[in-house]
Amino acid sequence: MTILLVILALPVLVLAGLAWFTHRTARRIEATMPAPGHFVDVPGARLHVREAGSGPAILLLHGLAGQTAHFDYGVFDDLARNHRVVAVDRPGSGYSQRDPGSAADLSTQAAALAALIDQLALGRPTVAGHSLGGAIALTLALEHPEKVGALALIAPLTHVQTASPEVFKALAIASPALRKLFAWTLATPGAIAGGKKVLAAVFAPEAAPRDFPVRGGGMLSLRPRQFLASSADMQALPGHMPALVARYGRLAVPTGVLYGREDAILDWTQHGQALADKVPGARLELVNGGHMLPVTQPPLVADFVARCARRNVAAQAAP
Repeated sequence: MTILLVILALPVLVLAGLAWFTHRTARRIEATMPAPGHFVDVPGARLHVREAGSGPAILLLHGLAGQTAHFDYGVFDDLARNHRVVAVDRPGSGYSQRDPGSAADLSTQAAALAALIDQLALGRPTVAGHSLGGAIALTLALEHPEKVGALALIAPLTHVQTASPEVFKALAIASPALRKLFAWTLATPGAIAGGKKVLAAVFAPEAAPRDFPVRGGGMLSLRPRQFLASSADMQALPGHMPALVARYGRLAVPTGVLYGREDAILDWTQHGQALADKVPGARLELVNGGHMLPVTQPPLVADFVARCARRNVAAQAAP
C-alpha cells in the first residue's frame, strides 16, 4: 500500500518540483534583468516603453516571443541620433502586462498601440514592425490610419501560415488548461535544455550572438507568463489574418518591406513579395540573411527604417 501511494504521488511531486524550479527561475531572471524603461497604461494593457532622441517619431515593434531588446544591437541607438525613437514591449511580452481577459488578436494590440501613440504625442510616426510586429503594424495602419505616417516592415508576417515553424510548436497547445500546466512545468526547463537549438533555427543561416540571452533579452522568454502571452498571440492569428490580407489594397501610407533571402521562419516570397504585390507603391528590398535582421544586421535595418521615415516626412509635407 505504501509503495502504491508513493507511485501515485510521484507525478504530483515531479510537477510540483518543476513548478518550483520555473517560479524560482522567473524570479531570478526578473531580479537580474529589471525593466530599463517606463510604463504607460492603455486600454487592456500596461506597456513597457523605452524612448530616446528627438526628431521625426519612429515606433519599434518586436516579433513573437520577443521584446524591445531585439533592437539593442544598434537599431535603437542608430535611429535615435536623428529621430525620436520609441520601442515598446507588446501587450504580455517583455515587461509589458496584458490585462486579464484582454484579447491577444491583432486588432486589440493595434488599438493599444494607437492609444500609446496618443499618450506619447507621437503624431503620425513611422511604425517599424519585425515579424509578428509587422502584422500588427499593418493592422494599426489599416484600422487607425490617422496614427501612422509610414510603415517599415522587417521580415513581416503578412499572410496566413498553413503550419507553424517547428520551433514554435509548443505555443500551439490548444487546451488552455494544458497550456498553463505546460507553461508552469515543462516550458522553462525545456527551453533551457533546447535553447541553443531554438536560437540556431530562428537565426538561421546566420549565427545568434553569444550574448543574446542577456543583451537581446532571450532569457525573458523563459518565464511562464511570456510563454502564455506568446501562445495567445500565435493562436489568435488564424481568425484575424484573412481579414487583414483582404484589406491590403486600401493601405495609403508609404510602405517599405525588408526581407532576408534565406529567412528560415517566414518565406520572403509568401510574405514579402505577396504583400508588395497587393499594397500600392510598396517597396520590397531583399538582402542576404535570415529572420533576425535587427540583431544580425542592425546598421542595414536602421538605414532601411530611416529611409522609410524620410518618406513619411516627405509625404506629410506634401500639399
